[in-house]
This record gives sequence, C-alpha cells and structure tokens, in this order.
Amino acid sequence: MIHNQDRVILIHEGKEYYVTAGAGKLSTDKGMIDLSLLPGMEGGEIIPSHLGTPFLIRVPRPTDFFCHARRTGAPMMPKDIGMVCALTGMNRRDRVLDAGTGSGVAAIFFGGIAEHVTTYEVREDFAERCRKNIADAGLENVEVITGDVLTAEGAYDVVHFDLHITADHVRYAHRLLTPGGYLACYTPFLEQTFTVIDTARDLFSEVVCHELLARELTRSERGTRPSTRVGHTGYITIARKN
Repeated sequence: MIHNQDRVILIHEGKEYYVTAGAGKLSTDKGMIDLSLLPGMEGGEIIPSHLGTPFLIRVPRPTDFFCHARRTGAPMMPKDIGMVCALTGMNRRDRVLDAGTGSGVAAIFFGGIAEHVTTYEVREDFAERCRKNIADAGLENVEVITGDVLTAEGAYDVVHFDLHITADHVRYAHRLLTPGGYLACYTPFLEQTFTVIDTARDLFSEVVCHELLARELTRSERGTRPSTRVGHTGYITIARKN
C-alpha cells in the first residue's frame, strides 16, 4: 500500500512522472492529477486525471531510482552494481560498508539486499542528497556518514569502494572485513585497477578482476544486431579475505 510522502511513478503512454504521494497536484498535458488520492492505493492501479486520462501507478524499485533520483554525479550502472552483489554473494545477513556514495544509487540496491549498509561520502552536499534519495527509497537500514571511509570502524562482510582508490583503502578494507568477507572495488581506469590488484594480492586469498561489458540488441524492420553504443563501463576487482 502507498503511504503519504512515498515516492510513486505515474505512467501514461510511456511517459513517466516521478511524484510524491499526497503532495499537491501534478499538471500534465493530459490533465491535473490529485496526488492526495495516492495514499491507500496500490501499485498497478489506475489514477485518472481531471480529464479522465488513466495513469498507471508504479511503486519504484532500485532500477527506477537509478533513472529518477536526483544525481550528484555519474552513478554506477545497475549491471555493475549487480556484479558486486553477485560476486560477493551479498545477502540479508550481511553488514556492508560502501564508500563514494555519490547519489546513493549503489547504497539503495545494497539496502534492498543486506541487513545493514553504512555508506561514506566526503562531500556534505553529496551526502545530503544521498540521504534524501535513501529516504525516498523507504530504506531504514542504510546509514549515510559524511567523512573519510578511512576513519570507519566495525566489522563488515562486504566492503565496496567507488572512489579514487589508493593502496591505503585496500589495506584498510582488509582490516575491517570479517573472515571470508569480500572487498569489491569499482575502478574506471586501469591505473587504479592495477593499484587494487597489486595491493590486494599480498593480503587476500582470492583476487579476480573483471572488465564490465554489456551490449544491448537493436531490433528493427531491417534486422537485429548489437547496439553500437559503448558497452564498456569499467572494472570490478573482487578480493576475498581468508
């Protein structure tokens, strides 16, 4: 059930409107929608505009927040976040440390899986935006801390870095990880990737680097072929502690 102040997506003829339930009215070229009617409704129901135009109600999932949440920079792509979740075996018992929060997109995905997520962001303006996005996602198990992750304390099952990674970050993550835990480092450039690999292989029992590639298929009347858009996004290095 949708509650007051929940984020909701309204859809008509493929166009999406990212709105807040209970917050005034939405003006569209298909009429006005009274958003105060949304609390108590369910995803999949129809809400009409004052002109009778039907809008489909969608309750957002993490993929929707990737598209609609306000950004402070370029977030990780969902396919790359999925690789982190899959290769670390992230699950409902895990305590996750995330750093390089940005808009909080990765933290939102992790928060839907793990027991608890602590995410660090050095910029206060970025951290504040992330807090608002986390609140919009309705996650109470994600904590946003403004500060340097190298001051973090505690024990974590998964540590994820999406920032300018140094050898100190890799060594610090090793200290914080529980036995059998995983470090996942996203790096856009090979030079940072080499820093992660060269440091991790002296500390961790398993170190594997993956290039992140994906290509969509384009289908038309002429035929079907891979999209010509760039499919490479970066590298994920996964290291496991004994």
